[in-house]
Amino acid sequence: MPKLKLGPIANDKPVKVTVELPASLHRDLIAYAEILNRDAGQGQADPIRLIVPMLERFIATDRGFAKLRRI
Repeated sequence: MPKLKLGPIANDKPVKVTVELPASLHRDLIAYAEILNRDAGQGQADPIRLIVPMLERFIATDRGFAKLRRI
């Protein structure tokens, strides 16, 4: 089975964020959370907890951002 880009989600203190997502993106987050939790042997999937690690991963791997940030 292919590996997902995200690993297990750390149990950090939650921060409240309000954001509107397209329905298709929300469905994809739900599916991703279900697969991630199934592979990690965890219980209920919480797609909201994926947003921060996905954004962190995106920013951490964006070479253009890293290059411009150093300037």
